[in-house]
Amino acid sequence: MKSGILLGAMCGLALILAACAPAATPAPTLVPTTVVTEPPVTESPVATESPVATESPAATESPAATESPAATEAATEAPATSETTTAGVPVTGEATLNVANVGTHGQALVNGEGKPLYIFSKDTGSTSACTGDCTTEWMPLATQGSPVAGTGVDASKLGTITRDDGTMQVTYNGHPLYTFANDTGSGTAAGQGMQDNGGTWTLISPNGDAIEQ
Repeated sequence: MKSGILLGAMCGLALILAACAPAATPAPTLVPTTVVTEPPVTESPVATESPVATESPAATESPAATESPAATEAATEAPATSETTTAGVPVTGEATLNVANVGTHGQALVNGEGKPLYIFSKDTGSTSACTGDCTTEWMPLATQGSPVAGTGVDASKLGTITRDDGTMQVTYNGHPLYTFANDTGSGTAAGQGMQDNGGTWTLISPNGDAIEQ
């Protein structure tokens, strides 16, 4: 009887202790820790020279960049243009004047070919009155540059005027000089004393005066 009571008491005590004991806390769950490690420093593909950096075919000399035949022709030296002269000025070079015996008229001025030179009474000073159709028969002595004084010619009396057509005409002692279309050469003076174009045409002496005979 006592044994049963004792056993019951022990069981009750065990139950009481069990009830009063703290509840067991569950063991903590282990969460895996992620360790951040620095990635290896390797040369990234971006750092490498991309294909774009290489010289593209467009950078190479294209066929269009080569010198075309038209460019070659343009690059060749163009023919040098000849020296142009003022309109109306004949390219005759420098006129040369000489003194020669002209028929029975004695010494008179002649051009480089020996043809007699004339002055026109209608000229006023150094202004020529022979223009237009007049110049087809009485041709102004033209020069390109200063006229040259030959033997017996006074160089100080030589001069030039510029005609309306741009021609430079030789003067002597202030008189414009002309040749006559009907004179065939040296020694003849078919125009001496001729009345034409409103005035008189005469030879000119080395002194610069009109030869009346």
